[in-house]
Amino acid sequence: MAAAEDRDSGAPGLTHMDTQGNPRMVDVSGKDASARTAVAEGRIRMASETLAAIREGKVHKGDVLQVARLAGVMAGKRTADLIPLCHMLPGASIAVDLDLDEELPGIVLRAEARIVGQTGVEMEALTAVSVGLLTVYDMAKSLDRGMVIEGVRLLRKDGGKSGTWSVEG
Repeated sequence: MAAAEDRDSGAPGLTHMDTQGNPRMVDVSGKDASARTAVAEGRIRMASETLAAIREGKVHKGDVLQVARLAGVMAGKRTADLIPLCHMLPGASIAVDLDLDEELPGIVLRAEARIVGQTGVEMEALTAVSVGLLTVYDMAKSLDRGMVIEGVRLLRKDGGKSGTWSVEG
């Protein structure tokens, strides 16, 4: 078993591994709490007829948009249960918005996660997007098994020691 000092210091440049190469949780206890926000997005392309059925509420499983919104929020809250070595973030706020896009055709889903804490909420926003889109697929797959989930990415993050990052630069 590695000495405590080895486990605490970590391998050079690898924050989630100790000096023996074993996975470990990053210690954020010494970091100051700050307001942190992350925004992520993704899309699901589908047949125009499938999008019309979703828009008109004609999907036999129910209201696709509301269920996907709820699934995204729930998934964001459970990120630490799904992603190894991801910190639990009690009190994180997660909002999910879905926009119908006739040009795709499909749905663009955006999630925003917020917290005042010692670590960021990027993974919560990305998890909310991923599960929200998977939920759209699940609810509408009887209409269109050829739907494509794509473009899941972080758009922006604010807060913490590294400050603001955005895809726009």
